[in-house]
Amino acid sequence: MFRKMRRFKQEISNEECIEILINEKRGVLSVIGDDGYPYGIPINHYYNKDDNCIYFHGAKEGHKVDAIKRNNKVSFTIFEKGIKRENHWSYDVRSVIVFGKAYFIEDLEECKKICSDLWWKFGTDEKELEDEINRALSRVLCIKIEIDHMTGKKVNES
Repeated sequence: MFRKMRRFKQEISNEECIEILINEKRGVLSVIGDDGYPYGIPINHYYNKDDNCIYFHGAKEGHKVDAIKRNNKVSFTIFEKGIKRENHWSYDVRSVIVFGKAYFIEDLEECKKICSDLWWKFGTDEKELEDEINRALSRVLCIKIEIDHMTGKKVNES
């Protein structure tokens, strides 16, 4: 169903893909948008190793939500900053592409946990987390991507 990587010699392991999903903070969620046009949205995300799913949150309405309601098949792309090669202008960069299905999380307690997990990826202050949860949780829609297929590769930009 999913294509094999054409440049298979550059493929990285599943463990490396997971490392990137855990450590990098931002990626691009792509959905099938209005009139069949692709729609890519930069998002902050949280990867949960226990269930092999990606989580994020956003507003309860908008282009992204409408697109997922119409077709929940999505892709998520993430790449790291890269490592500059000595005496070269180019970088070695690893990237990951995930294909999966997006689902809205309805349960408020589960949303609270997802928002907390996402918070700890970026924040360090428990009081700020509590304030943010109390202020915004009722307005947040949490979304889970169940991963169907994932590949990653290492590329030298030169």
